[in-house]
Amino acid sequence: MTGGPGPAEELLGRVFLTRVVEPGEEAGGRWVREFGVGEVVRRLRAGGPALPGVSAQRWAGLLARAGRAEPEADLAAAQAAGVRFVAPGSSEWPGQLDDLGDARPLGLWVRGRPSLRMWALKSVAVVGARACTEYGAHMAATLAAALAERGWVVVSGGAYGIDGAAHRGALGAGGATVAVLACGVDRPYPRGHTELINRIADQGLVVGELPPGDHPTPSRFILRNRVIAALTRGSVVVEAAYRSGSLVTARAAQRLGRHTIGVPGPATSGLSAGVHELLRGGATLVTDAAEVVELIGDIGELAPERRGPVLPRDLLAPGARRVLAALPGRRGARASDIARDAQTSQDDAIARLYELRALGYVERHGDDWKLTRQAVVAARGARSPG
Repeated sequence: MTGGPGPAEELLGRVFLTRVVEPGEEAGGRWVREFGVGEVVRRLRAGGPALPGVSAQRWAGLLARAGRAEPEADLAAAQAAGVRFVAPGSSEWPGQLDDLGDARPLGLWVRGRPSLRMWALKSVAVVGARACTEYGAHMAATLAAALAERGWVVVSGGAYGIDGAAHRGALGAGGATVAVLACGVDRPYPRGHTELINRIADQGLVVGELPPGDHPTPSRFILRNRVIAALTRGSVVVEAAYRSGSLVTARAAQRLGRHTIGVPGPATSGLSAGVHELLRGGATLVTDAAEVVELIGDIGELAPERRGPVLPRDLLAPGARRVLAALPGRRGARASDIARDAQTSQDDAIARLYELRALGYVERHGDDWKLTRQAVVAARGARSPG
């Protein structure tokens, strides 16, 4: 060979390979890296000896696929459906996908107007169970809407359950969302989400590795998840059972050095068991979008400090709080007894008691001091541990 293929031939060769090589097949990625697209295409078309790393049976299957591949027809079908092919090294290619090494997509079919590279720069995945609970759907939609309002692109898989709730939450907030499919982007799947996926294509992006018209398989769903993980700064898992495919996304994110994030659920829920296992394994627990942004955002994007409501007794000086806590709940007590329980002097206790009386916390009955009716709850709260 005197030289590599030109840009047009390179693109056509990659389109050909998306029809022949399964997504995420590292042998195909290694061939492209070691031999170049042109040589791999030539060997597959010529039907010669097998390229290294595959069995004779597997090579025969690849040759059969190669014989049926028509990249020009695939490009024409894509153009008719408003779909473009984005190849590695092009101006729209998200460089973070290169972290997948030989499992990097050979190219991506993209439906929608925005730039995939630009949108991926500030994106976060929100994924989870298909058979989610009302709690899970609510959390996914709320998280996605709040992330979208903060300018983040919400990426998910277009599936039922958490994925759909995340996409709808982002769209409902007028934000940006990307659906990464395990089939041709011109054939929305699942069929029940046709309207949703078409809406995403109109307002955002629909992305996939498979050429026009290709169908999903169980393995393609699993392999699709590595793209979601690599494309984004972090993956938030809202609900997932132990065998959920969304855990594949989270573990891929961990391997790639991305943030792995989990939203906790009831300890009794099997649909939260996988998330809780992730959290035990080092994922970060979050409860809202502000906490997600604190993790994956720029320096200084901090979530607000979390604390309970400020109660009137919280405004008391420490000495006055100790004296208030030393009063019995249902009877009066002498100043000497209150001073002993508050670990202070009798004179200090009396001074604090008069201060508390002025504030409406205590009242005096002869030599005894007693909590007022409205202070009983406050005093009980002050005594409770933690």
